[in-house]
Amino acid sequence: MNSNLFLRKATGLVRSWSGFDAFIYALFSINLITLGLYIFSQMYYLEGGLIPALIVSGVFIIFEVIIYAGLIAVMPRAGGDYVWQSRILGGGIGFVLAVTGWWFILWLWVPLYADMLRNLFFTPLLGILGAKEAALWFSQTPIGLFVTVLIMCGLVTLYIAIGMKWYARIQKFCFWVGMVALLVVFAFLLFNNHESFLAGLEKQAPAMFGAEAGVYKATLAAGEEAGAVAPLFGGGLMVIFLAIPYIVFFNLWPNWGATLYGEVRGATDFKRNFWGMGWALIITTILGVVFFLLINKTISWDFYMKANGAWWNYAWGYTDKLPPLPVWPYPALLAAFMTSSRVLQFIIILAMSAWWFGWSGTVFLSSTRVIFAAAFDRLLPEKVAAVEPRTRTPIYALLLMLIPSLVISALFAWNIFNFQSLILCSTLVIAVTYLGSTIAAIILPFQKRDLYNASPIAKYKIAGIPLISIAGVIFGAFLVFLLYEWIIDPQGLYGIGISNTSSVIYMGAMYLLALVIYLGFKLYRKRRGIDIDKIYKEIPVE
Repeated sequence: MNSNLFLRKATGLVRSWSGFDAFIYALFSINLITLGLYIFSQMYYLEGGLIPALIVSGVFIIFEVIIYAGLIAVMPRAGGDYVWQSRILGGGIGFVLAVTGWWFILWLWVPLYADMLRNLFFTPLLGILGAKEAALWFSQTPIGLFVTVLIMCGLVTLYIAIGMKWYARIQKFCFWVGMVALLVVFAFLLFNNHESFLAGLEKQAPAMFGAEAGVYKATLAAGEEAGAVAPLFGGGLMVIFLAIPYIVFFNLWPNWGATLYGEVRGATDFKRNFWGMGWALIITTILGVVFFLLINKTISWDFYMKANGAWWNYAWGYTDKLPPLPVWPYPALLAAFMTSSRVLQFIIILAMSAWWFGWSGTVFLSSTRVIFAAAFDRLLPEKVAAVEPRTRTPIYALLLMLIPSLVISALFAWNIFNFQSLILCSTLVIAVTYLGSTIAAIILPFQKRDLYNASPIAKYKIAGIPLISIAGVIFGAFLVFLLYEWIIDPQGLYGIGISNTSSVIYMGAMYLLALVIYLGFKLYRKRRGIDIDKIYKEIPVE
């Protein structure tokens, strides 16, 4: 290998995470309380049962876990998808797919993370403290969302900048606090009944948020008008599958830490990688089913879905009439309504927010490693690959995530160019990236035969066919189904396909930007005597 190809002889990153740290990161990445409750609430108009949709999607995502556990074991490098695709499919494909999916589209995720923060942290806590006007300001106004974005970006930038070791400690603390809080919420739902919930709702919603008397019946009527029909079970196989392109907004990401495995100890162990991501998926799916059943028992699934319909019908601008419950129907808050103790309510909601705080770093952390890896391959300025010597953090890569995300967040908060209709684009673009890695996984044993045969996954075969290739075909078919439904959208359910001009322009512009950067830097390096194509023939150093 020509040692002058890469930016330097070592990345400067260190393996500071354990397998348990990677498991927690995977579990937070498919976050039931943030991503899950957020997207479940938007599925109110779909006809497929959420429990079967959750389980069926989880079965397919197991094959994704097999693919990524295998790719990591073969090439555990910072950058994940970018490294695998660029070395197996080619530099141009790898750069465009990974940079668009792990860098540009994550700008859109920033206002989504902030929307979750205001709905499950600022609004309920301020309501509990008696600051009704402030609670509704955060919940209902564009400036409230943008201020939340600023707060979030400052916080996330801080605790990513302090390094992987400290972030591991933060997420571990949040994991245990969040788990205990969730069990407390489960207990509230388990040991109370629907009558207790009704009494609590009618008392607490007016006191905290100024809801009028009779909020329960009024919410049912508003939800009915909004078209809330999503069932807990049933609906038939076809409509269950049509719910899956929505539900994967939350559970498609057990592999979110794949770009970080250059900094995880023991990453060449396939079984360890598989169970780290696999248990995150299994545990989250079980917790989701339990949560659904408990909501149905005490709050009632009918009320929960109609409250969601009433809220999003207003939030998306289909009506200018405030819903009877004038805040997002956060199940933990609805459970906390069943106690009259403000102190206990505050503690429950504060502890439940650990799910957000432990997870929030995922919006920048994984992406910075893809940006870093591209810079290390000389496809971005050298400065982007600089690592802060004390914390081993690529600071400039972090800034490339932070600054553009503020612009996108402003467009989203004030719904300029119909940006609020692009929520599922955040999933579509990353799914395209995953499809690239899935294809790379299918052909890996045949195109990189020596590398594959020397790896720990070479022994895993079914009828003589590599397991990673079999898993790739199954998961690849699943991704093609998702992409067809999102882009063609024959039933008109998702709103981000060819019928949405804003969506087409936004995603097309991002892919074009990635292609321009790739071609521009390839030409720039060639003029300085560096052949980018030769870089992609080598496995990056650590």
